[in-house]
Parts: sequence; structure tokens; C-alpha cells
Amino acid sequence: MPYLTITVERFPILGKFVIARGAKTEAVVVVATIEDKGFRGRGESVPYARYGETVESVLTQIASVRAQIEEGADRGRLQSLLPPGAARNALDCALWDLDAKRCGVAAYVLAGVMPPAPVTTAFTISAGSPAEMAEAAAKARERPLLKIKLAGEDDAARLAAVCAAAPGSTLIVDANEAWQQADLERYLEACAEVGVALVEQPLPAAKDAILAKIQHIVPICADESVHDRTGLEALRERYDAINVKLDKTGGLTEALALVNLAQSLGFELMIGCMVASSLAMAPALLLAGRARFVDLDGPLLLARDRPDGLTYKGSIVLPPTRELWG
Repeated sequence: MPYLTITVERFPILGKFVIARGAKTEAVVVVATIEDKGFRGRGESVPYARYGETVESVLTQIASVRAQIEEGADRGRLQSLLPPGAARNALDCALWDLDAKRCGVAAYVLAGVMPPAPVTTAFTISAGSPAEMAEAAAKARERPLLKIKLAGEDDAARLAAVCAAAPGSTLIVDANEAWQQADLERYLEACAEVGVALVEQPLPAAKDAILAKIQHIVPICADESVHDRTGLEALRERYDAINVKLDKTGGLTEALALVNLAQSLGFELMIGCMVASSLAMAPALLLAGRARFVDLDGPLLLARDRPDGLTYKGSIVLPPTRELWG
């Protein structure tokens, strides 16, 4: 019978990671390991306070379904046992990994998708003063795609500073819900002036209806406004793209379904992540080939990754080895 182990692991961040709603210096992740008849599957997730999650709440959620998992509940059954979120993500990805190992077939084959190929990931520049962000951008100026964290006040100056420091990089920006409706069009104009390719979650999720009534002079991407397929169709007039993260969807199973629905509705895709180790990135790479933008730089932001982590060649991330996942 399957046996479930749950652990909490900490990875120090290289420097600090700063967004509009706060800063952190370490990534705290929950790892679910399911073993059965000599085979082992692992999944990693990040509890996120923005969605009401804590490490303790995620551990409690996983523990609440331990009996069903150890009785052999599969990925389909899991979808009804837990809601979307970090707890279900860790278990879902562990079950994908376990099934791949037991069957001797790669996870992408089980998922019915193309094999993952090397892809270019965005590299994140944390929010800070214009001077701080310019310094960070200058160090990353050889990277083709930069994701700029913005914070509201002084964002136009931040953008100008980053553009001057990394003139050859394509920019996407992420406001993490920090903009106000009164400033929205002004900030979008500032983004358009410097050629920003995508603006992610400019307004709070509960206050994004105005996005259906303004001109999108820069494509706008939903992050906090979309988790799984629920309510996706209602966002079609507000957003041009969605950011698919496994910690929001509750795992690869729902993420695959969300990607299919989103593309049928005409959304462009970003495949994103929380700050975490390579184990959290690996399942998302099965979706990367269908996305316009890939933002799976979590391990690049850490002081250390797992010993069996992904290989990054600059901003190119290679598919995972069997030892890591899938």
C-alpha cells in the first residue's frame, strides 16, 4: 500500500525577494512523498499567505486526506478530496511522479503532451528603488526576458531605470495588485512607451472589472484573478492572458485542463511559479511548450537548489531528469 511522508524544507533566497506586498529571504516549501512497492513520487508546493495559506494549514489539509492517499486514491479522486491550492498541488504532483515511476513511462506521455524541450524563462527583478532595480537589471542585462516587480508609486521611474540598464531585454511587469484604478491608464501608458510586452495583475482581483472597459495598449495578464477553470470565461473581456501556476490550480491535473480551456477561449498563456526549488518547477515544464511566456526562475533566485535540480544555461532551462521528477 502507498505510504505518505510530509516534510517542510527551507531554501535561502539569494539576497531577498521583494514584491508589492512584502519581502522574504527564504523559500519555505512543503514536500509530499508517496512510496509504493519500491517506487517513490514527490511533489513540492509553496503555501501562500495571499490565498489564506500557511505552512500549518497546508500540512493540516494534506494530513486530512492521508488515509485516502494510503488507501490508493488516484489523481482523479484527489480533485474532489481537496480544493485548489498548495496542499493539493504537492499531492497531485507526487502522484504524477509516482505513476510515471511505476509505469516506467515519462509523465509527459501519461499526460498526453509533447515532451518538454529547453525553454527560455523570465528572470525576476525584485521591487526596490529605481537605482536598486537598475543595478539588478544591469547584472541581468544579458538575459533575454526580465520580469519586473512593480509597487505603485514611482513605477514609471522604476521602468525607465530598468530599461536604461538592460536595453536589450524584453520586459514583462508584475504589479501584484498594487495599482489603483485612478493610476491605471497612466501606468499602462508608461509601459507602452518603453515597449513592455505584458502587464501582469495590475489591479486587485476584486477590483478588476474596469479592465473590461479600457483599451489594452499593453496586453494584460491575470494572476491573482484566476486560479483554476472556475470563472475563467467571465474574465475574457478583462484579460488577454492568464498566468498558470500549479500552486493555484492545485496541481498538474487541473493545470492541464485550465490550459486547454484557456486556449479555447483565446487567452495567451504564461506558465509561472512561486519561489521554490526545481522540484516545484519540473511538473510545470510539461506546460511550457504551449505558453507565450515562461516564468520558471524560482531556483535561480535561491542561494542553493536541490542536488538533483534542473539545469539552467543562462535563461534556458532544460527538462527535468528522471531522478528529479516525472
